[in-house]
Amino acid sequence: MDGRACGEVRDAVLRLSLFHPTWLRASGLSSSPSTPTQVVKQHTFPLESYKQEPERLENRIYTSSSPPDTGQRYCPSSFQGTARPPAASPTHHASPRTAALAAAPGPAEAGMLEKFELEEEAEDSESGVYTRFMRSHRCYDIVPTSSKLVVFDTTLQVKKAFFALVANGVRAAPLWESKKQSFVGMLTITDFINILHRYYKSPMVQIYELEEHKIETWRELYLQETFKPLVNISPDASLFDAVYSLIKNKIHRLPVIDPVSGNALYILTHKRILKFLQLFMSDMPKPAFMKQNLDALGIGTYHNIAFIHPDTPIIKALNVFVERRVSALPVVDESGKVVDIYSKFDVINLAAEKTYNNLDITVTQALQHRSQYFEGVVKCSKLEILETIVDRIVRAEVHRLVVVNEVDSIVGIISLSDILQALVLTPAGAKQKEAEAE
Repeated sequence: MDGRACGEVRDAVLRLSLFHPTWLRASGLSSSPSTPTQVVKQHTFPLESYKQEPERLENRIYTSSSPPDTGQRYCPSSFQGTARPPAASPTHHASPRTAALAAAPGPAEAGMLEKFELEEEAEDSESGVYTRFMRSHRCYDIVPTSSKLVVFDTTLQVKKAFFALVANGVRAAPLWESKKQSFVGMLTITDFINILHRYYKSPMVQIYELEEHKIETWRELYLQETFKPLVNISPDASLFDAVYSLIKNKIHRLPVIDPVSGNALYILTHKRILKFLQLFMSDMPKPAFMKQNLDALGIGTYHNIAFIHPDTPIIKALNVFVERRVSALPVVDESGKVVDIYSKFDVINLAAEKTYNNLDITVTQALQHRSQYFEGVVKCSKLEILETIVDRIVRAEVHRLVVVNEVDSIVGIISLSDILQALVLTPAGAKQKEAEAE
């Protein structure tokens, strides 16, 4: 790529991709990456084939008996004409492995067939209703008709990238490497925190690394031997596979990448998946565990909870984020009462306000710049039932609830991943042991 093309890539930082590779063409790149990341050979369907079916997720949501999706976050109005592949029937069918074994004679195959049939029969129980629902819907079913997707080239300066995240109101962006002609990773707020944590010295010393480093330079320095291929998923994969991938890999964002063109279509999150499931819960049988409380189910984290105080300096809060690998820190006053919460997303305000060169200010001072729409800490009790918890976290559109006792002292944290694990993976026998072993 010549100098002019590279300049176009850097200048055209944020090409919005409405499921169409316009950002690739605008930057002078090929619209068909030669080496799509982690492409798995599956049933393929190019984007052009989506035009055959007009029905979309939002249409089904509006006709559902559940409360309608307002679309305030996803703007499902401006993009028409795309259609997903035919959604699988919510009725449980024999899996491909069972069908294959049924056609294969022999005592060994018969024994395996019986084992798989028993597993599928277990899934037919009431407790597996959400598991079956997620297996019968594809990732493309959840993609909104119109969405903003921001993509960065790895030659972009880190500082400009984070300013661009703020300007577009997004929390992460896929990274495109021109040399490989493929997506190689994600840039998230966690990267911003790690940069500040590594290079901040004092208010008197400017963070030159943030000012001068390119994304590719930061990735080489930070990842080094820990580099892992980009975790992504096909639009044809089931939502169950998406939940499993998110939790197993301990990630919060899962890019949906078309295996044919290599184009990124959307970024799946725990929040979007749980909202989709909750919209249809009223039409499904209610498992018994939905009426059990958190204490009985053991959902959430209740030991060694990381927290901070109102006068904790921001740099110390960032240290806790990095060392404890948590996504939010409850703010506790002198009496032990939970009075606020400082999340990773709040850290991006340092970029918005251009105050990241002074991290000695307190959490209270930093939170003064928070959005006026913040409605306070969303809390719950261990004695509340799971059905109530799911409804509250979806309606509040938050990533976690702070579990408190009768005097508002912190008891634990329950996250979206905890809830999806309990609703979808645990009934399927997919325990979290693999994730814990990572």
